[in-house]
Amino acid sequence: MTDPISKGLLPEGFRDRLPPQAEAAADLLRTLLDRVSAHGYERVSPPLVEFEDSLVTRLSSARPQDLLRFVDPLSQHSLALRPDITAQVGRIATTRMAHIPRPLRLAYGGPVLRVRPAQVGPQREAMQMGAELIGSDHVDAVAELLGIALEALAAAGLSDMSVDLTLPDLVGTLAGGPWPITAALADMQTALDGKDAAALNALGAARYGTLIEAAGPADAALARLKALDTAGALDTRIAGLERLVATAAPHAAVTIDPTERHGFEYQTWIGFSVFAEGVRGEVGRGGTYLVRHPGGSEEAAVGFSLYVDGLVDAGLGASRRRRVFVPLGTDAALGAKLRAEGWTTLAAFTDADTPTRLRCEYALKDGELLKL
Repeated sequence: MTDPISKGLLPEGFRDRLPPQAEAAADLLRTLLDRVSAHGYERVSPPLVEFEDSLVTRLSSARPQDLLRFVDPLSQHSLALRPDITAQVGRIATTRMAHIPRPLRLAYGGPVLRVRPAQVGPQREAMQMGAELIGSDHVDAVAELLGIALEALAAAGLSDMSVDLTLPDLVGTLAGGPWPITAALADMQTALDGKDAAALNALGAARYGTLIEAAGPADAALARLKALDTAGALDTRIAGLERLVATAAPHAAVTIDPTERHGFEYQTWIGFSVFAEGVRGEVGRGGTYLVRHPGGSEEAAVGFSLYVDGLVDAGLGASRRRRVFVPLGTDAALGAKLRAEGWTTLAAFTDADTPTRLRCEYALKDGELLKL
């Protein structure tokens, strides 16, 4: 029987990044972080592993069985590999940086690991980059984060983007106030998740079917929402959507789905997803949420996460390096000068090393740079 480990195989859902994709991933992460940093977001770097209880508590949608876990031989406590970095940034903001004046702007980038792959791909390991603004969920804060996300993705080379806006807590807010219901809220939300107008009628919540009909391109969706909001219950939400549509429209096509909740269960008043032509699944997502302090109090926040692997798989970030062959005996100062000018130098160690063998497109000959 053949041992798969002896063949250098990897566990299901994991892969090696080889040249040039590994370098593309690093370059893309750097580009995204640089753009975010230019807006005043300071980088933090939480650990890959935390106590299991801490991660489960802070990840609202996580369960112990959703985490890659093991027992720490030192502490004998259960540890877990992070499936997301957002919650870790919240921990940092509410503990070690709790004394910093708000709003607090933080950025991050690093790998995350999942027990099961995401629906859009087979990978269980992903490179996540993002930014969080702790201390406000005002529409101005959301507009800043959404604009930065689109700006950063454009700087990474992404085009033909689209943004889908949603209002995760809208149904619960309406049901508890201006649009009361007799059915169970969970049953109605299930019907809305399935866009099932017949089920809503059966629940006596036909009015909520108008929210399904309001989904679509931003201009048409906003017009439908205004038309059904005769009592002004949605005025604030509509104004917020209009502001965010104006923010995103110069960079991307915008759609609105007021009842979409999948993946936005922990968001508060607004959530958004970013998609792009040629990239499978979401490029990123974000929205408003609450971070919990150790004492139990909660603080408003807004942020986004971007997924670098999809960008790499779409062919972005792969800049071709100008590789120069440096023969034996070349003055080291000449190689240093070329590197300072942006060239990549590959030095020969023996006479067997040649430009072809070292995959170079240029070579130094008698101190001159030649194109091969």
